[in-house]
Amino acid sequence: MGPIKTAISARAASLVPLLVQGASSAPLARAIRVASVVLVTALTAAAAQISFPLPLTPIPFTLQPMIVLLGGAALGGRLGCYSQVLYLAAGIAGLPVFAASPILPQGALRLLGPSGGYLLSYPLAAWAVGSLADRGFDRKYLRSVVAMLAGLAIVYTFGVSWLAFVARIPQALGVREALLAGAGPFLVADVLKIFLAAGLLPGAWKLVGRGERHDRRV
Repeated sequence: MGPIKTAISARAASLVPLLVQGASSAPLARAIRVASVVLVTALTAAAAQISFPLPLTPIPFTLQPMIVLLGGAALGGRLGCYSQVLYLAAGIAGLPVFAASPILPQGALRLLGPSGGYLLSYPLAAWAVGSLADRGFDRKYLRSVVAMLAGLAIVYTFGVSWLAFVARIPQALGVREALLAGAGPFLVADVLKIFLAAGLLPGAWKLVGRGERHDRRV
């Protein structure tokens, strides 16, 4: 690849896709992409198992949103979306990848429950954060915060809307109750986690020695 194409690719790639460009062969690059997607899928499933029930809400507290957002930023928009589609497909197929629930078993019925909107938001949230990372938002801390807040907004919009209007097990709650149950117990903690986690990718760029060179090209 010539220097012009390399510069263009660097401007349009997040961390994993850009690193894959250094693979010695196309099959190796493809294997790295697949392994990266599967890894983020597995981390999302693992984060679901670290769940804690909270009072006054049917939604458990989990570490999944941070994994979804960080995974999307590292993988880029397309691969980030694939990782969460794969996660949902595994859950719908009945694999034990969703958080424990006193209401619903593992499987497709989980999407009818109170957490269905949050789960369905993950591919779009990962794509949004990853697409911003593809445009360089993961190179600097404040831009990384903006990208992850955009993804978190998608998660909450889907999750609260689903809880208010769609969830059927046990029942839809209405807007006010959905905001209280679906956002109130989690929002402050999730925003704080974003401010803490947003420095990971700029740090990774510094470690691989590409972040500053990218900024000089832009």
